[in-house]
Amino acid sequence: MKERLIVVLRHPFAPLLPWMSVVVSLLVIVFVVRDVGLAGLLSIRDRLEKDWIATRQSLLQHREARKAHKDLTEVWALLPDERDFAPLALGISEEAKRDRVTMPALSYRTEPTFVANTSKGLLQGPISGRYEDLRRFIHTLETADELLFIEDLELSRSGSAQNDILTFNVKIATYLRTDPERPILSDVRQ
Repeated sequence: MKERLIVVLRHPFAPLLPWMSVVVSLLVIVFVVRDVGLAGLLSIRDRLEKDWIATRQSLLQHREARKAHKDLTEVWALLPDERDFAPLALGISEEAKRDRVTMPALSYRTEPTFVANTSKGLLQGPISGRYEDLRRFIHTLETADELLFIEDLELSRSGSAQNDILTFNVKIATYLRTDPERPILSDVRQ
């Protein structure tokens, strides 16, 4: 064995053996540092990325909730109070008279909704008039400041050939605040 070592050391590449052992040692050290040290850093980076994504999603949800609260507050301000429903029905009747539309038997009632502190107001009955007048009246309802929705509009009968009066059964709905002081989501933080 000693002789074999002497033969190797006499070879022309023998002076490179110490340098090659240093290079191999450095490569081993680099791989160990990469596997041990870098793996730990990569796991920390992955955890931080997951935390960043979760925080970003939480921030987006918070912004959406704040925007929804703002929108809800604006809608809440537009809803008439429940005690203002009868005057609203009277106002619709007055508008019908201005547009030369007759509403002989308009009934109105409220019914509960699944949303807290709100109810649904319904006005329904026949309306009669000429086509142009009815069209103008419906346009007035649809563009009113109040949130009015025509839920159903059904032609019940039309006039004779010489009479151009049309009669529709209409169902108009609006949403009302039952508690004017409390919006639905009063606990969302700004």
